[in-house]
Parts: sequence; structure tokens; C-alpha cells
Amino acid sequence: MNWGNKLLITFVVFGGGMFYLVYRSVTTNFELVDKDYYKNELRYQDVIDGVKRANALSDVVKLTPTDEGLELQLPAEMRDQRIAGTVHFYCAYDAVKDKKFEVNTDASGKQLLNAKQITSGTYIVKINWNAGGEAYYTEKSITLP
Repeated sequence: MNWGNKLLITFVVFGGGMFYLVYRSVTTNFELVDKDYYKNELRYQDVIDGVKRANALSDVVKLTPTDEGLELQLPAEMRDQRIAGTVHFYCAYDAVKDKKFEVNTDASGKQLLNAKQITSGTYIVKINWNAGGEAYYTEKSITLP
């Protein structure tokens, strides 16, 4: 084989390698922490204030797996109050698994979340609620089988 053929093979292998790398870079799935990351970053002071208010409560928010689903228990100060908010199950490695539920507690501050709607995996549960004109925020880590 002469040097011209070797040079041609080198260029073909190099071109094929470059094509493969471009193909992989275009088809790679990357996920951001949040679709509105920058907008949420500007409102992060609200999260800090909500965490301070939640930490000042007499008890922490409890998220307990039961046979019927996941039981959300808000602190005693939240009993008999009108509560609005969201429970966001955030999966860091797969945005398809993320789920959001509305907070709809009973008079004792409990709510049963349907665990069948949530696929197995590790989640950061972001609980954001408003009660008495104040915003509260807390995060829990949970692994579902």
C-alpha cells in the first residue's frame, strides 16, 4: 500500500470519528435543574424566607410511606388553617419522573398522596405552602421502592 492510500484511510477514519462525535453531542439528553432556572433564581430569597418560617415552627413536616400512599403531615400550627401550595417530587436524574400535587390537607393538617402516580426512584420533595398570609418551604429526601 502506498502513502497516498494510507493518507486517504487516515482522513476517512478522522472524518468518521468527527461525524460520530458530532452525532453524539447532538443526540445527548441533558437536563437542567429547572426549565425556568434563571427566573427562579431571582426569586430565591422567597425560598430562604420560607425555610426560615418553616424552621421556626414547633415541628417539622413529615412525609411517611403508608400502605395507602404517602402521608404528608404539616406541623400543629397549620391545623384548622386554610392552606394552599404544592408538593413537588423532583427527580434529579430524570425530569419525566417529576410529579406535582396540590396541598389539600384536612383539619388536622394531614394529606394522603397517591404513591401509585409516582414511579420508583430517589426524589427531593419540595413542599411549598401558604397559611395565614405567610409562605413556608421545606425539602425532604425520599426513596420510593
